Amino acid sequence: MPSARDIAHELAIAARLATRALRRRLSGGATATVSDREFRATLEPWLAALPPEVVAGYRYLKIPTNQPWLDTGLDLEPGDWVTWLAAGRVYFSRAPDIWVDPSLRLWCRIGTDVPIFRGARATHTFAAPGRGRLSLASRFPGEWLDPYGRRPAAAPEFARARGDLSVLLVHWAHGADVHGLFRRFARDTRVPGLVLAEAERLEQPVPTPPNWQDDWRIGANEVFRTAIAPDGRPALECCTHHDVAILQREARAPLAPGTCLQWSWRVDQLPSDLAEDTLPSHDYLSIAVEFDDGQDITYYWSATLPEGTAFRCPLPVWRDIETHVVVRSGPGELGRWLAEERDLYADYRRIVCGQAREVVRIWLIGESVMQRGHGRCEYASIRLDTNERTLEVL
Repeated sequence: MPSARDIAHELAIAARLATRALRRRLSGGATATVSDREFRATLEPWLAALPPEVVAGYRYLKIPTNQPWLDTGLDLEPGDWVTWLAAGRVYFSRAPDIWVDPSLRLWCRIGTDVPIFRGARATHTFAAPGRGRLSLASRFPGEWLDPYGRRPAAAPEFARARGDLSVLLVHWAHGADVHGLFRRFARDTRVPGLVLAEAERLEQPVPTPPNWQDDWRIGANEVFRTAIAPDGRPALECCTHHDVAILQREARAPLAPGTCLQWSWRVDQLPSDLAEDTLPSHDYLSIAVEFDDGQDITYYWSATLPEGTAFRCPLPVWRDIETHVVVRSGPGELGRWLAEERDLYADYRRIVCGQAREVVRIWLIGESVMQRGHGRCEYASIRLDTNERTLEVL
């Protein structure tokens, strides 16, 4: 049970965020939502002008908050091309103005035996990875408990979400040159903004860095990109703004005395200026280690919390598996390359106190959903060091 001090801390953070939200509204800085009627009226002329031979079918859909899976009525074969264009807003909490749009909320499922997925933006085009009926759902990243979308989390924080998504699905005809179509759309300034946005996304894709993969619970991202450190070392760049990403790489080592994580990073901008240990302020940049018992420790740079602070994640689902540890604090060393080392065996025994025997993965995390801030950093020279060997991760 939270202590009176913890409750007071959480209320103080929530009050500061609510005050900021009120100031935005009073100053006219709050962005307006698009109604379902406006959404359809914007897209209908474009849809009507498409050559009929390139469209196999289309659907307008309105997806309620926490809809388990909405049947779209579209049956897909492997390789069928589909585009979605979406708008809307789902509020996690209105007072502090915490909300997400379809780029984080819209999930896709084909049949029941194909892993679920989402795009990284409010528009997305994909070739069906399997055969089956296409369904859509409105859920937060991290809300699914299995890769096939059969088990959503039943957390009260998720259940309080409110808001709908408007979606246009276009099922392209077999043999249609979908990429060619969008290249033509990109040259026509009369097409709607969502179509132009999807044309740009297809023309300039952001590939997942080699040897790394997205965490299925979070979905696709455009947060992480390959980079080169000033001294020529391979690096990974993280740029997050009102999104979230977890990039993972398998890295196995025994969890034994002497097992250490080493890395270098340069953090240029933190996505929060508040303590990150409450749900509405939980925006951060970190490197994490996953163990074979499903637990993980994530080492992050805090805006205000003292170095050495450790706490369980305040987010639903993640609070059962994730522990945060502050390794740097404050703005004093932002913009500098810094080398870090953590004794994983000692940290796990002291903080998690579980039964793990092995390190299984390294994660990189960029989170800026709650306050819609900007976070920027780079990682390099990630290593797992044991008494027997050094595993080069990056």
